[in-house]
Amino acid sequence: MRNKLMLAAIAVVTLVAALAFAMPQEGPEPGGPGGPGGRHGRMDFVAAFGDKLNLTDAQKAQIGGIQKASRDANAKFFETSRATMDEFRAARDANDTAKLDALKPTLDAQRAQMKQIRDAEMAKISTVLTADQRTQLDALRKERESHMREHRPHDE
Repeated sequence: MRNKLMLAAIAVVTLVAALAFAMPQEGPEPGGPGGPGGRHGRMDFVAAFGDKLNLTDAQKAQIGGIQKASRDANAKFFETSRATMDEFRAARDANDTAKLDALKPTLDAQRAQMKQIRDAEMAKISTVLTADQRTQLDALRKERESHMREHRPHDE
């Protein structure tokens, strides 16, 4: 009887440990802001500004659709850009100045194109917002830009 009780207790402890290990982990998604998979994961507009702008569920859905369409339309470019950035980081880590110099024009062009994509996406998103929300968003973006400028590393 005592052995059966001991075996049952061990089985319960083992089962609980296995379930705890198999549970999904809390925290940021991979590749997202603050999560593993990149220095600056793609910022989701609704996650960043949804509460502050008091977006409705309909607005959140529309904005999500705009962002998904933008990601889908530019997926190939983002993939190419990511590969270029990986090459750049590898060259920087290897202290390969010739490779860095060769990649710089490509990186600059990709950054400019990325800004155009972001600006076009924001223009579409702003059509979903009310006038008050657009005013709030402008203030929040200026505050965020100021904060980023203050905390940007000076060696880049």
